[in-house]
Order: sequence, then C-alpha cells, then structure tokens
Amino acid sequence: MLLKISTTYAPATDLGYLLHKHPERMQSFALTFGKAHVFYPEAHAEKCTAALLLDVDSVALVRRPHGRSAENFALAQYVSDRPYVASSFLSVAIARVFSSALSGKCKDRPQLAETAIPLKAELSILPCRGGEKLLRRLFEPLGYTVAAAQYMLDPQFPDWGQSRYFTVTLENTCRLSELLTHLYILIPVLDDEKHYWVGDAEIEKLSRHGEDWLTEHPEQESIVRRYLKHQRHLTHDALARLREEDAQETDETVQVEEAQVEERMHLNEIRLATVTAALKQSGAKRVLDLGCGEGKLIRKLLTEKQFEEIVGIDVSHRALKIAQERLHYDRLPEKQKKRIHLFQGSLGYRDKRLAGYDAAAVVEVIEHLDLPRLATFERVLFEFACPQTVVLTTPNIEYNVKFENLQAQNLRHKDHRFEWTRDEFQSWAIEVTERFGYTVVFHPIGPEAENVGSPTQMAIFTLEDSGRQIT
Repeated sequence: MLLKISTTYAPATDLGYLLHKHPERMQSFALTFGKAHVFYPEAHAEKCTAALLLDVDSVALVRRPHGRSAENFALAQYVSDRPYVASSFLSVAIARVFSSALSGKCKDRPQLAETAIPLKAELSILPCRGGEKLLRRLFEPLGYTVAAAQYMLDPQFPDWGQSRYFTVTLENTCRLSELLTHLYILIPVLDDEKHYWVGDAEIEKLSRHGEDWLTEHPEQESIVRRYLKHQRHLTHDALARLREEDAQETDETVQVEEAQVEERMHLNEIRLATVTAALKQSGAKRVLDLGCGEGKLIRKLLTEKQFEEIVGIDVSHRALKIAQERLHYDRLPEKQKKRIHLFQGSLGYRDKRLAGYDAAAVVEVIEHLDLPRLATFERVLFEFACPQTVVLTTPNIEYNVKFENLQAQNLRHKDHRFEWTRDEFQSWAIEVTERFGYTVVFHPIGPEAENVGSPTQMAIFTLEDSGRQIT
C-alpha cells in the first residue's frame, strides 16, 4: 500500500522537517503487522514528495480473527485485499511513523507546522464502500479537490461491473497535521472496517482527532458510525460527546461575546470569588469543577491551601489543553501538580470518576444544556456523584434589561439554551432537593437592582445528613 504526500511550498524540501524524515534517507519501521518504509521519490526546492510504503505481513493476517471478510468469506485466508489497500493498517502506520507531524509538532520549523501550505495526497488503492459520492461527501466539505479513478472488477469481464477500489488524489492548502488527521480518521471510514478491536478508547481517539472539524462536518453521523464499526452504544456516546463539545465551544470569539455583556461590573471575577468562598465555607478538601472550561476557577482554588485535590472535568479536549497552559502546569512545583487533575468527560453520562468528592462547583454550565437533558445531568450530579456540597450558578434573565449592549429579550450568549428567572431557578432547585435528599439556600451574585435582582444567581445544595449546612 502506497501513500504519497507532495508539496510545492518553497522550499519544498521543508516537508522533511514537517515529517521528521530526512529526504536523503530511506527509513524503515517495524509494526505489529509488518513494516513501513519512508522514502522520497523526488526532493527538489520546487517540489518534494514523501512516500509511505506499507508492507503488510500476509501470513500474520491469516492468524488475525478480526474483520468482516474473515467472518463472512470462507476463502479469506487465501484471497485478501488487506496487504494492498489503504485501510486501518495505514492509519496505524501514519500514527506510528508520522506521530509528531500528526500532532502538529515541528521543533525545527514550529511556524511552518502552523502554516497552511499546498499539499497533495495520493492513495494508490483506496476501498470506498459507498463509492465516489461518499468519497466526495467526506473530503470536499474539508476543502479538498478530489480526483478518483475507479477500477473494474475484471477488465476482461466488463459485465461484472465496477469494484469498490479507487486511486484517489486529494489536493488542499492546509496544515500538514490537518491532512494527516483527515486521512487517519477517514480512510477506515471509507473502508468501513478495522483490523483491531473497537472499544471506548476509539471514542477518545475520535474526539481528540476530530475536535477541530468533525463537530461541523455534514457527514458527522456517518463518519462516527463507520469509524466505530456500527456499534450502537459507542456511536451514541461519541455523537453525544461531539455535539456537547460543539455546544460548549470555548474559542476566544465565544468568550469575548459573553464577556462584552458582563465586563463593566467585573461579574466573572465576583462570581469566581463568591463560589470560592462558598466552597471554603463548606469545609471541602476534595473539589470537582464540572464544566471547568479554561480553568479559571481551578486557578483560584489552587491558591487556597484548604483544597487538597481539585479535579476539572470538561467535554472539550481543546478547553482542557488551554486550561493546562494557563495553569502553567508544566512549571508548577510537584506538590502543586499533585493537587490538580484534568479529565475529559460529559455531564450527560454517569462517570465513576466523579464519585466520592466533598464538593462540586457548576459555574455557568447548566444553561448550555438542552432542557430535555437536564434530568440526566441531575442524576449524574446529585444521585451518582452525590457530593456533600454543590455550588451552582446560572444567569438571571430578569437582569438582562440592565445590560446596554444586550438587545431586549436576548440571551447573554448565543449558545445558551435557556436562562431562568429567579422563580424558575428556585423552583427547579427545590424540586432537586426533594428528589435527591439535599437542602438548598440561594444567594445573589453581583449588584442587585430593584425588581430584577442580581445578574447571577447561586444555589448552594447540601446533603441533609452531611451535618454541614450553609446559611
């Protein structure tokens, strides 16, 4: 199986820096299913081409029980396309051989790794279960120009029709890491098969490599279903995670939008200080920050010696990366590092990692959830995680009339699914206490105005048998 990647970026031989493979050397890599070889058929300043040749061990394939063909085709041991076509074997080879390039790292040319350059990928034989239409539906929304040449089953017997095999050329101006990521995910999707066991780890892999493009891809559901080998429970979980990550997007433009509404009163600083004070008063030592985003609350909690363990959970892998950077995690003293843990997770699913903590903070999170999913969130937090104290904040929609740059009847953020009045919030919170055995007290956050209250409303839930009531 042969994959060729070319560029005409000047100087084109910089492709060697991006791939971490010298153009004047041929390199070989041992894999569990054979060998991968990297070499350069051409390396000039005007054009450079790197080739990844995958030599799959045919004998070893016979001993592998996995795969659709092995299950349904009696002669699969003797007639197999796996050594010759682009499949999940190639994806594994890309991750192993081009790992740094796949992650977008380039020590010698860091700026180049972040630069969109003209790239062309040529796949010698690519199986497409779904034909050329599916091939185009997958790659064209990502900006690729697609050329595909389909092969007949047998030129001597044209009545047999076309095969599912294509020679494919993809051209785009993008970062090399983007090209490799798209190939890594979409090659097994087109093949609609994987040579290894597919479990929960594949969801993490899909979320990590698809965070920048899969949430908005028009074929998202088809990609996820095929990537996870049509396993319903995995597909359901992966789609929920991707859609929730899209709903809780944390890029800079989103943050600016909400900050513009609240900046004059420094509401976020007041909110974080109030939540921190409530957590301190609860006596908690081990604290969860659910929907931690970029770690602003974690940074504040870290300054308080009372909190021995601080765990941040967020559905967005990107937000957790930003949190780690802003906390300067790599430079923290070892003792401080041990206090912090960051996990990717969804508040829509039961998670054993959330159990056993003294307190949980849920700061400006619930308004990002669809109302039908709120009941699931309630059970995840109050029934299964069941911390002694929960400190939860949400916007007060009544106060929105006080914001000059917020149009009447608009929510504070385009991603908010709802915003509650004070009565609505208190009714919801009281119902939660009746169902899960908590008590609750309410506090305003920010300046109060006549008839509309404060901009943020806070509820502090305490387990009735905890012995730590907050007033």
